[in-house]
Amino acid sequence: MFYQGSLFGTLVPEVDGSFAEAQRLSLDHTTWVELVPGWLRGADDVFDELTATLPFRQRTRVRMYDSIVAEPRLTAWWRVEHGTPEPMPLLRDVRLMLAERYAEPFDSIGFNLYRDGNDSVAWHGDRHRHVVSNPVIAILSVGAPRPLRLRPSGGGASLSWNLGNGDLFVMGGACQHTWEHTVPKVRLTTGPRLSITFRSA
Repeated sequence: MFYQGSLFGTLVPEVDGSFAEAQRLSLDHTTWVELVPGWLRGADDVFDELTATLPFRQRTRVRMYDSIVAEPRLTAWWRVEHGTPEPMPLLRDVRLMLAERYAEPFDSIGFNLYRDGNDSVAWHGDRHRHVVSNPVIAILSVGAPRPLRLRPSGGGASLSWNLGNGDLFVMGGACQHTWEHTVPKVRLTTGPRLSITFRSA
């Protein structure tokens, strides 16, 4: 899997604890998103280490008429309850920093690897909305930029952000209840993208 890194992605990995570049947008009176462009410096090293060491697998799911299909992406998980350290020491610092800023415990990290433009995830709201009231979902993207889109649940005009190279994107308020998000297939991409997603179980 080849990824041509960015100029700033080759720096020593570190994040901006001041969140100086944070841009918050209210989607409606109960929902907000926040983008912090380039929040993680040295994103290429993080991408390389995680893609080389994480135990990725391809999950299956049941579709209409009980057909079983492979999800078009690879996934891996880390959870506090497992009693093992985060896959990288940096991710512990990131997790605790995000927990403080967004007042969420963030006790799990999901890793979604989009290998090329054919990998994707359909429109959905995170399942955590069924067990956590108004969950905050924080996504740190490393690797090549890919669009992440949001739309009101059930359809409507969508918003799009091109995330990669250390961008942080956070969804809060009622976002998982009243909005859906997707990473669509694309015809052209400059390489794979790894989504590092912090959640509270």
